[in-house]
Amino acid sequence: MTIKKNDEIITLSEACELLHCHPNTLRKWDNKGVLKAIRFGVRGDRRYKKNNILNLLKK
Repeated sequence: MTIKKNDEIITLSEACELLHCHPNTLRKWDNKGVLKAIRFGVRGDRRYKKNNILNLLKK
């Protein structure tokens, strides 16, 4: 997944607030490929493109 200069990147907790779901739900979706996360740092923290979240909400 490539990150463009104008992409807004949000944290796992911010994505959970937008989608009204538990963090474990997003982790499962990432593992299944439903909503792929971008991994940051040594720990591999999940981040999401805000546009991908909004597109999911439109479906």
